[in-house]
Amino acid sequence: MTPLIVTLALVAAVLHASWNAAVKSNDEPLFTIAGFQIVGAIVSLALAGFFAFPHIDSWPMILASVAIHNVYYYTVARSYQAGDLSQVYPIFRGLAPVLVACGAAVFAGEWLSISQFAGIVIVSAGIMSLALGSRTRDPVPREALFWGLTTSVMIATYTIVDGSGVRVSGSPIGYILWLFILEPVPVVAILLATRRESFLQYMRHNKLRCVAGGIVSSTAYGLVIFAMGLGAMALVSTLRETSVIFAAFIGAFVLKEKFGARRITAACVVAAGVMTLHALS
Repeated sequence: MTPLIVTLALVAAVLHASWNAAVKSNDEPLFTIAGFQIVGAIVSLALAGFFAFPHIDSWPMILASVAIHNVYYYTVARSYQAGDLSQVYPIFRGLAPVLVACGAAVFAGEWLSISQFAGIVIVSAGIMSLALGSRTRDPVPREALFWGLTTSVMIATYTIVDGSGVRVSGSPIGYILWLFILEPVPVVAILLATRRESFLQYMRHNKLRCVAGGIVSSTAYGLVIFAMGLGAMALVSTLRETSVIFAAFIGAFVLKEKFGARRITAACVVAAGVMTLHALS
């Protein structure tokens, strides 16, 4: 991986952990996510005219990604209602790199070396151990585990779809902007139809949170999509998972969740594994 790809993925990791912490810190995670999406869509719409329109071949991927992302946002919200950030976030990110590696090989012909795939498996195991390392102390609730694993499948699916779509778009920035423009439509329509007053009240009282979170969350994934247009999807996805380290510390020091030596050790293993994987690529 080039220094540019590494930089894009690491910056995305910090931003991704930050917006997930913001979602977890609120009692209405789905409202928070929808608010972020609306802001991202408004900013993207303002910028779209300055970049080339995505090629028609990429539009099936854009529309598929919109649908998958809306399911993903729902599963994220359910996960955060069921478990701590430092429990469920590693579950999201831990399984996804292995799934992306397998999916990218099957659907995009991106075959990794045995040593690279082994590196991804090691990183994923380290990430999962952040959440699953103890069965007797701070166990992950079954509901949180279910929604966390479901979320990881959604992450892998939209990663492969967007990695493939951006490569045929002819305009990576245009692909990213139009994806973000369309993303809020389903979830916002559902919330306005089912919880209109509560949602509008939330938006009125959390303007600054939504603006900041919308910019951060859109930038985070936009950087990842751009990076996947430059390098292998599985390697970019795995490098981004350093976000679990930032999320673990945010969970401990900002959200005041329980944090022990086991999670510190696992975070260090993840960091070492990611650096090893980078050296092999």
